[in-house]
Amino acid sequence: MLMDPSIYSIRKSFLLPLGLIVLLSSILLITALVLQLPKAKAIILGIFLLPALVLFAESSLRRVRVTKQGIEVSKLLRNKQMAYADLTAIDTIQVRKRAFISLSSEKDFIILSNSYAQFGELLRQLVELAPETAVSDETRQLASNPTQKCSDVFSAWLAVVVLVLIIMAQFNNVF
Repeated sequence: MLMDPSIYSIRKSFLLPLGLIVLLSSILLITALVLQLPKAKAIILGIFLLPALVLFAESSLRRVRVTKQGIEVSKLLRNKQMAYADLTAIDTIQVRKRAFISLSSEKDFIILSNSYAQFGELLRQLVELAPETAVSDETRQLASNPTQKCSDVFSAWLAVVVLVLIIMAQFNNVF
């Protein structure tokens, strides 16, 4: 049985390129302002940077804490807790390699995705600690054979490459 709380966070393999996207987008925005490029370009870069920054902050701060008593999810500016005794259902929704786990009680719900590092271990702990009647068969199957999601990491690295190419092209036009 679980003794100490287990803490799960979003995979570093996703956070690293996402952080680089924020950094490179900031460099592009600063460069556009310093070089006095058209304001529309700076506005578009700012519009792109803002959601990337929010996503990075949200993903970096997201934590799931599993204890003997229940689960706590910490996100940017908010926390949710749910005791195992209150759980009425743990269901799974899977679309290709993307998996979502829904933990429901009569008053609240929590949704977790397989974006967390060690998702399989997180899921196995939930199945072990939750009331047996609350866990769906699909959730038990997923716990025994968790899916690995890598398309988000690939997409983030692709965005990094595109941003590097844009920065190189911008500096080639200046010099």
